Amino acid sequence: MYAYLRGDFSFKTASQVYVDINGVGYEVNITLNTYTAIETLSAGKLFTYLQIKEDAHTLYGFFEKEEKDMFVLLISVSGVGAATARMMLSSLRPEEVEIAITTGNLKLIESVKGIGKKTAERLVLELKDKVGSKTSSSSLSWSKVVNSLEKDAINALVALGILQKQAELSVKKILAAEPEIIKLEELIKKALKVI
Repeated sequence: MYAYLRGDFSFKTASQVYVDINGVGYEVNITLNTYTAIETLSAGKLFTYLQIKEDAHTLYGFFEKEEKDMFVLLISVSGVGAATARMMLSSLRPEEVEIAITTGNLKLIESVKGIGKKTAERLVLELKDKVGSKTSSSSLSWSKVVNSLEKDAINALVALGILQKQAELSVKKILAAEPEIIKLEELIKKALKVI
């Protein structure tokens, strides 16, 4: 019904924002990723999804269209409600969710609060093909995430006083041994251990 809302952010919390459009305030539920993106903005555009239930009409907003698309995919899975999908997209970026699903990384999916083994398995089973076809090339977004992850980890290690070459070698070594790592903190900690 509503594709997006553009207006002033009159009130913001980590889970909700009021979007004022010509004096009408829309209460929009958001993810942590969206909050981080709009935290310093006084106005902007949010891609929206309106969920209609018997007892409520709830509006969800996303800073990026990819995040909205992933939200819609997630809630299409039986047993995954809007609250779970929002929690998932607050813990992981849309491309991280995509990679976890396409690679069958159940451990990462289960690390999201409220998602158990059965739900994680159902997500992978039902969305593996949809997620793969949704993007032109899953491996392209995979390499994009790995490249930025590698770069961020190296920069963090250099900031900690590690030599550039040494940081590069340790990060590459960890990524070669454990290619499923997509959390920056985990990569930095493991890289520090092999230096």
